[in-house]
Amino acid sequence: MKTLIIGATGQIGKMTTQKMLQTGHQVVALARNKDKLADIHSPHLSVVEQDLENNFSHAFKDCELVIFTAGSGGGTSADKTMLIDLWAAVKAINYAKQHSVQHFIMVSSIGADAPDNIESSIKPYLVAKHMADQYLLSSGLKYTILRPGTLLNEPASKRFSFKRPHSRADAVISRENVAEALNFVATESPNDSIIVELFDGDSKLESFFH
Repeated sequence: MKTLIIGATGQIGKMTTQKMLQTGHQVVALARNKDKLADIHSPHLSVVEQDLENNFSHAFKDCELVIFTAGSGGGTSADKTMLIDLWAAVKAINYAKQHSVQHFIMVSSIGADAPDNIESSIKPYLVAKHMADQYLLSSGLKYTILRPGTLLNEPASKRFSFKRPHSRADAVISRENVAEALNFVATESPNDSIIVELFDGDSKLESFFH
């Protein structure tokens, strides 16, 4: 299966790219700067260099699956959040429909279900994620929406929880665990569309998706 990874040079995106190549996927990596992927060598990898604020529909050619893990970054202004985390996601969903993509996997965020319920400096980001998720839900595409907790730079434990912890301090997950989950969902391609909250925990991914 040929998979387009949007945001392939981000921390999660790059780890996902590497894991999916190791699994045997053909990967099209969409990147603003292809040099950031120069250390990945695989005959199954092709790189499309394009800014998400422009038209990137050509990257979807012959792709059956799409992973959207792009983000404007925590240090950017609300307008960049709107253009990347919301508008680029909307464009990606539209392009996916035009190219008859079979499965769209969205990396969202805990709190995207109800942005008003969380007092946070990243509320514009949560609102953007909420609206992008809603657009995907109404698109008619088969989808998996992953809503990870606060992201940590820890090695993958490959153990997860799918229930939001009572304590916000425990609502965390390593970026590499998110990449593990993306690779699993892409490889297994569950039959049903689903929204999943994702945290570090004690369970294997198989226990939830099967």
